Amino acid sequence: MDAVDRLIAHLKPLESALVAFSGGADSTLVAWAARSALGGRALAVTARSESLLEADAKAARELARQIGIRYEEVAYSELAIPGYADNTPERCYLCKGELFRRLAAIAQEKCLAAVLDGTNADDLTDYRPGRRAAEQLAVRSPLVELGWGKAAIRETLKALDLPVWDKPSSPCLSSRVPYGEPITREKLEQIGRAEAALRDLGFRELRVRHHGSTARIELPKAEIPRVLSAGVADEIVARVRSAGFAFVALDLEGLRSGSLNRLLPTAKSTVDS
Repeated sequence: MDAVDRLIAHLKPLESALVAFSGGADSTLVAWAARSALGGRALAVTARSESLLEADAKAARELARQIGIRYEEVAYSELAIPGYADNTPERCYLCKGELFRRLAAIAQEKCLAAVLDGTNADDLTDYRPGRRAAEQLAVRSPLVELGWGKAAIRETLKALDLPVWDKPSSPCLSSRVPYGEPITREKLEQIGRAEAALRDLGFRELRVRHHGSTARIELPKAEIPRVLSAGVADEIVARVRSAGFAFVALDLEGLRSGSLNRLLPTAKSTVDS
């Protein structure tokens, strides 16, 4: 029995499940396996909130259709969660707690036995406050339970011909705002416009960090020479300023997950940001 067969066999005893489905690589593999193991008793649910881009929501819907899993969306306001907009280091814990409570209610209403997420084994070495909420609310993480890491997940998705096998990680837009700086709808929309503008220029992996009137752009180091080539920098500046920023800065350290955690006393790293 190969790894994929073991994953399917691992889920079959559940008989039914709801998958927290973002449309990223990890949750896609869980959704595919749940559909394979449970058929029509598997349901994928995408959370629609201020921190999710419309393009990502559309992509998740299309991916669920391709997988063949039943699909729903749950819409709510993250900004309405008490304490969320304050943007403390516990923001992700508050957010995931609210999300998983809503998903658990849907699962109970539809008589589904479990709520699954896409946390993988590599995530366990990082600072992820949302993980604590998942554990408290009995959310299952089958990729963790079977020891799947990111490389194996992407390799499997490629073999399954699922298009997200090389999709860059895309944490929620709130992770672009430094801790302690309030989260607002305006900031999230501003970040979303700026990142969409850069993707239109062909940049796949990026973060636009919100520092008041300044946008700090993180790109893979290999992309930095392209930015400095004739005309590209000027186009980036024009597009990011049109998104609402007064100043545009390129971070010479390049793209790295959790760069804003450098501001925390513990200086923990995280893939949540």
